[in-house]
Amino acid sequence: MGIFIGLCYDLKADYLKAGFSADEVMEFDDEETIIGLENALFELGHQVERIGNGRELALRLAKGDRWNLVFNIAEGLKGRSREAQVPAVCELFAQPYTFSDPLTCALTLDKALAKRIIRDRGLPTASFEVVNSTAQAQAISLPLPLFLKPVAEGSSKGITGRSFVKEREQLVTTYELLRKQFQQPVLVETFLPGRELTVGIIGNGSNSRVVGVMEVIFTDQAETSAYTTLNKDEYLERVAYRLLIDPEPLAAQARQLALDVYHTLDCRDAARVDMRCDVNGVLQFLEINPLPGLHHIRSDLPIMGRLAGVSYTEIIARIVESAWGRY
Repeated sequence: MGIFIGLCYDLKADYLKAGFSADEVMEFDDEETIIGLENALFELGHQVERIGNGRELALRLAKGDRWNLVFNIAEGLKGRSREAQVPAVCELFAQPYTFSDPLTCALTLDKALAKRIIRDRGLPTASFEVVNSTAQAQAISLPLPLFLKPVAEGSSKGITGRSFVKEREQLVTTYELLRKQFQQPVLVETFLPGRELTVGIIGNGSNSRVVGVMEVIFTDQAETSAYTTLNKDEYLERVAYRLLIDPEPLAAQARQLALDVYHTLDCRDAARVDMRCDVNGVLQFLEINPLPGLHHIRSDLPIMGRLAGVSYTEIIARIVESAWGRY
């Protein structure tokens, strides 16, 4: 049975027209993503209306407009709680919506806070420190090599070939560059040199299911230290993807770790968990995205779905069913 769905999103073109820079809107969606999502929802028999960004949603809700379900992919513009803004507004107006609640969305955007929760749960994640000053960067006690990234960004913002540091002087320089560019603390982690995996999950509670365990394989043209912004932008040349299936032991380990992380952080409806192997081949949690990218061609969740024989429309159907089932 079809329902009335409102689409909430941050459209990259709108912010560029308003004078924001390409770096500031890197996480936002393009028109192609919105059209792909609309088409899938129409195909599933739903009535769909575009809402726009979080401000537009708040104005519409205050005016009395309602939908059976808000399908939310809005990232928000400013602050480490920006991904929590739309869920919070929906809850304020008792408006049903997809994906995780405000607490989970805020917590998971702060990579250090998420890692602390995961570490306290006894799950594996690389050793780390959060750096707020040049003096703290100079006093880092973790052994080299290290990896640096902004503590609360998505879409690999701030993750470049320069993030991998082998020298103390390079560590301080990279910290200062990231701090100046992103105006936030920097997460410094023990570098993980092993295989990189990402795992997609859809569902809630005991009905949560893994869509696929996908290995990100870097080509000769890639920045091999991480799944960097450049690697993602030029993925056709720089990256190859492979689905890991049983009986490969790493596949089962990745599935279990991903589900443990998903449940520990109280994710809902869908998410994508990123992980990497340490020097001994042991998987370590990197981060989780409770608002996974949903471009029908190039986002990781749809890619692993295709490799696993799950169509884009089926992924969207499962997400809507999971969210609608909660209400």
